[in-house]
Amino acid sequence: MSSSAIQLLVLAGVAIFLILKLRGVLGTREGFEKPAIRADDTVTQRRAGLEVIEGGPDRDITDHVAEGSPEAEALAAMKEAEPGFNVGEFLQGARGAYEMILMGFERGDMDSLRPFLSDDVFDSFVDVVAAREDKGLTIDAEFIGVREVAVIDANFDQNSREGEVKVRFAGELTSVVRDSGGDIVEGKPHEIKRQKDIWTFARKMGTNDPNWLLVATGE
Repeated sequence: MSSSAIQLLVLAGVAIFLILKLRGVLGTREGFEKPAIRADDTVTQRRAGLEVIEGGPDRDITDHVAEGSPEAEALAAMKEAEPGFNVGEFLQGARGAYEMILMGFERGDMDSLRPFLSDDVFDSFVDVVAAREDKGLTIDAEFIGVREVAVIDANFDQNSREGEVKVRFAGELTSVVRDSGGDIVEGKPHEIKRQKDIWTFARKMGTNDPNWLLVATGE
């Protein structure tokens, strides 16, 4: 028998051996196959603190509010009304809105802020800016950054489909108030001031307009 024929016989034998071994593994519940999880196994895993992926907590919500809290239920309802809603992305947008609105108010640039404020908030801001101008006061401010952005409350109206999220901000900025002659009457240049604000944003979920409006400031 030639050497090439012998090699073919050896290779055929190896192939048959591998097929039999593979069939043996696939025909059992051993190896890498994940066993079925019974209902009582799921309960045991939850009690043990293990995450069950299917039907488990939404980390996009529980990373920001307590699981099972009214705030978590409201945020979940917003997601149901608008599947594309994401709490983490909302807070990133709120961070940017905080800087933009705060600095626009400090500069008295109310026209640029109009699309982002409710009528009540806009009117109150206009009154403050007008009172400042009547006294001949101006503000020089520079935004440094945001140290904290946190959800402290959330509500969803099933009838109107309007969602409200109350956010606590801790920001840092420099700010000095000058009189009509340019003299400083409040604050110190380059002194960083920490400022805390609680703002409430609202939006009708499931609409094409992505903008949230600032509808309240303070508690």
